Amino acid sequence: MSGDQVEAAVASCTATLRAAADRDWEAVNAAGLEWSCRTTAFHIAEDFAGYASRLAARARHRLPLRITLPEGTDNAGILQVIEATGALLAAAVRTAPPGVRAFHPYPFGTADREGFAAMGVAEALLHTHDIARGLGLAYEPPAGLAESVLGRLFPHVQPGPEPWPTLLWATGRGELPGRAPVTDWTWYNNLVIPAGRVTLTGIRPAAARDLALGGDGGFDWLDDGPYEGTREACTYLVKAYEAGVHRPEFGVFALVRPEDGRAVGGIGFHGAPDEDRRVEIGYDLVTGARGQGYATEALRALTEWALARDDVGTVLATVEPDNLPSQRVVTRAGFTRATVEEEPATDHGHAGDEQLLLYVRRP
Repeated sequence: MSGDQVEAAVASCTATLRAAADRDWEAVNAAGLEWSCRTTAFHIAEDFAGYASRLAARARHRLPLRITLPEGTDNAGILQVIEATGALLAAAVRTAPPGVRAFHPYPFGTADREGFAAMGVAEALLHTHDIARGLGLAYEPPAGLAESVLGRLFPHVQPGPEPWPTLLWATGRGELPGRAPVTDWTWYNNLVIPAGRVTLTGIRPAAARDLALGGDGGFDWLDDGPYEGTREACTYLVKAYEAGVHRPEFGVFALVRPEDGRAVGGIGFHGAPDEDRRVEIGYDLVTGARGQGYATEALRALTEWALARDDVGTVLATVEPDNLPSQRVVTRAGFTRATVEEEPATDHGHAGDEQLLLYVRRP
């Protein structure tokens, strides 16, 4: 997701609202909000400016930045401000390196350039909808924009038959047949976890689909990466997303080296924790990255992240009996061989396979 989508969302917004620029936007509330249509329109510009400045500055917190409208600014002037601040956000997204992240509170504290682009598009689409409904205007953005927002900010939401009604439903603005109304919602930027010399970068459903189909998922892979295990894991991630059971914090991560931005492997969970608070981890590395300790650092970091949660009490890993390097990795990461008594009690996915060795780590 790039500056192109931001510009398309701005164009969709301003083209719709310009048709009612001669109306009194202050006298009418945006649908579903306590803000007037004028306040809501300016809010879009405020978000664009805030997102652009944070991303450009690589901000670690909210910036002391505020934009204001001169007294007497009419609706046409507000639309110009939306266009100007939207252009700033598009430029910030285009010029930010792939690995750069900046502050955003929901839900993991930061977002990358795709996240800021998606949030900007979401603000434009959703609040244009709110204003248009308040003013009695028809509005439906390009389906591709809504689909991109869903795939990047709503990975926990099962795709619907049409992306725009699904996005409205997911944000409490509409109904979908067979689904309960949404009264409380949030979006999800991808989770990133520092892991020594690599960063574990959460793979979004759109990127996972590309990887599953043989693409690079938007990552710059070392050598001939990714390894087949990562592609297979991404296939399962896409299936979970399409079934509406994907939990993004328990998905798949790329191991990215910060110094050169190269992805050297993949690591992730086989699913969300079960009813006994158990979760299983799998990992692989591209050939040229093996034997350098990357897997150990990644496995240790992701395991410790999981065990710090209230919903995880046991982390499992399974290894082939003849894979001595992987056995050393799990041992260095703090795992121990399951006892004879533990193995039946911790049967979890592949852990019941007699051809695999089960390793366990607990707090």
